[in-house]
Amino acid sequence: MIRILLAEGAPLLRGGLAALFDGMKDLDVVAAIGSGEQMLRTARSQRPDVALIDVGLPGMDGFAAARKLREAVPECSTVLMAGRCRNGDLRRAVAARASGFVLKDTSPGDLVDAIRRAANGARVVDPDVAFQELSSAKSPLTERESEVLSLASRGASAAQIAEDLFLTIGTVRNHLSRINRKVGAQNRIQAIRIAEEAGWL
Repeated sequence: MIRILLAEGAPLLRGGLAALFDGMKDLDVVAAIGSGEQMLRTARSQRPDVALIDVGLPGMDGFAAARKLREAVPECSTVLMAGRCRNGDLRRAVAARASGFVLKDTSPGDLVDAIRRAANGARVVDPDVAFQELSSAKSPLTERESEVLSLASRGASAAQIAEDLFLTIGTVRNHLSRINRKVGAQNRIQAIRIAEEAGWL
């Protein structure tokens, strides 16, 4: 019996997935929850074999939840699930040490197969996600520019970024100007959006 922890933000989809898995003789949904924080508490008590995690979980996103789950319950395999294929998602999944990445429009049979394969220690990647990752452009940003833009994306001001990275405010502003030129943005907000869509953040 494969014990599954289901973490999906949308109640209707969560219920449908739980019903799908409960209809399989070898699958047992030990919990179906809607937030990352709740998922970690439940995983520690239930010790599931596989966690199916929505990347868009409220509060703590699925990538962060998968990473923390790997630390808290290392024997649990994680399969991340997304509504659409974005550049960089597969890299984020690998960085979070997830066992797999599937799209929400996958067939029920393929999803069940992914859960079973993950439980057996296999890697599971949706072909569309793999193709998207292979075709995505390499980031034009340096490591320092990526750090600056990452902090900016979390709402940090130039002064806060300078303090966090031990730089002068002028240096931070120069970095932001170079970032805008490299990604073809007119301002910081647009640069963040472009970088996120390209999977560079």
